Order: sequence, then structure tokens, then C-alpha cells
Amino acid sequence: MSDQTTSTTAVFDIDAIVRAFPTTAATMLIDTRLTDEAAASARVFRVYTPVPAHYHATCDEYLLVLSGRARMFLGEAEPFEIGPGKLIFFKRATIHGMPEILEEPFVVLAVDTPRRDPSDVIFVNPKDGTPDTFIQSQILY
Repeated sequence: MSDQTTSTTAVFDIDAIVRAFPTTAATMLIDTRLTDEAAASARVFRVYTPVPAHYHATCDEYLLVLSGRARMFLGEAEPFEIGPGKLIFFKRATIHGMPEILEEPFVVLAVDTPRRDPSDVIFVNPKDGTPDTFIQSQILY
């Protein structure tokens, strides 16, 4: 899915990655990891179900909505609608979630600084999920 890759650069076909996501999933999200460096990781993910309140202990996160619409919350703020072209940023340990998917497919480009390990997801209510039920990762690099 990478059109061109060297040890220091890469060009990714994001549209092809998005088209390759299945229509259903056993996890809340499926992501395709584009890069996975210590300083930052980049990935494209599709959200399949509402996502309960959770946070990441190790990284800040930038989310750029590519398609679909959803309601999201950050911290104590009321849920707000997000859609294509919206860029959301939040610091590590910020509780966030997505209580409602309004239009599918809901797909996001994410950049985590520094790198986010796939196991770094902590649900506010531990009964809501685990890293294994949260996300399934596919790797391109």
C-alpha cells in the first residue's frame, strides 16, 4: 500500500488503505500502522462501534477525520460532532470517547507523539474493554 518507501521517506495511498478496511470487525477499531518510530507513530483507523471513555498514558494524539461523522467527547466537555476535515488534538491522559457514529465509514488519520504502543489504552470502566477488544492492528512498514 506504500507507493514508495526508503529508509527515511514513504508515500502512502491512503484511499487504498481506507478501501481495504473490512465492513465489520470483532474489535471497536481496526488500524493500519503507517509508521512506528519512537518519536511518533502514524496510522489510519476505522471505528466500527461506539468507543467508551478511555485514555492513553504515553502519548499526545492528533486525529484528522477522513470520512464519516461521529460524536466525540474530550475530558469533561459535552460531546460534539466531528466530520471530514476536522483535526482534533489532545494531550496524554485526556479521557475521550466516541458515544455515537453518525455516518459510516468513520475513518481517521492519527499521529501519536511519542509513539503509542497498541496496548496503551486504559478504559475508565475496565469492564468496557481491553486493548485486545479495542483495536486490531495491521502493519505496512
